[in-house]
Amino acid sequence: MAVAPNTAPAMSVQDLVVGFDSKVIINGLSFELLQGEILGLIGPSGSGKSVTMRAMADLLPHRGGDIIVGGQKYAELNSRERVQVRRDWGLLFQQGALFSSLTVLENIEFPMREHLDMSSGLRREIARMKIDLVGLPAEAALSYPAQLSGGMIKRAALARALALDPHILFLDEPTAGLDPIGAGKFDELIRTLRDTLGLTVLMVTHDLDSLETACDRIVALSDGKLLMAGTLAEMRAASHPWLRDYFHGPRAHNLEG
Repeated sequence: MAVAPNTAPAMSVQDLVVGFDSKVIINGLSFELLQGEILGLIGPSGSGKSVTMRAMADLLPHRGGDIIVGGQKYAELNSRERVQVRRDWGLLFQQGALFSSLTVLENIEFPMREHLDMSSGLRREIARMKIDLVGLPAEAALSYPAQLSGGMIKRAALARALALDPHILFLDEPTAGLDPIGAGKFDELIRTLRDTLGLTVLMVTHDLDSLETACDRIVALSDGKLLMAGTLAEMRAASHPWLRDYFHGPRAHNLEG
């Protein structure tokens, strides 16, 4: 489902600058994440993809520019307002980042325990609903992360990211480490969840198949700056050397024709 061109931004970055010590990673980056879209964020290694996502999710400080959420500058919100806004975000990290000492059920319950005032019984019921939502078998609830396959870990981490019913979902290399079949099913799951739950998704990825099957638009970074933003067709038609190599190289055969 393509996003209508007049869709309002759910979130945007304006002249974003992020650095560590004397090294600047992101330097004057601007782009929009439109409501209801799945936006792929790509770029060469070290271009700042994950740093951008983490800065947008308030996991890294930024030195300059603005992050706009719902038409408001995030930096101008007070601490209580920031907590409310962050509750509207779900995050899936590349390795899942599940707590190894907690079961899948307990991992999914964790955000609810931290942020919501509800009974333990209701938490468990909601967590089991999330397990079903992401396509995990019910018996996975009592498993520990070490007992799960890579694909199941991704789905359990996604269930935890959905625990607070977010509107914006941040995914960092969600199909990394999955075989092609598992990655394809995960992409399909993300699109289904977007369509059924009305999610807005930012997906950091290098997976060409994900760009084709899951993403409505793509933002390409280079040296911490915006290289190009557009649809897959527009990216494939671009003349920039890196984009040409990326979308027409030997690994891009599935996108051709």
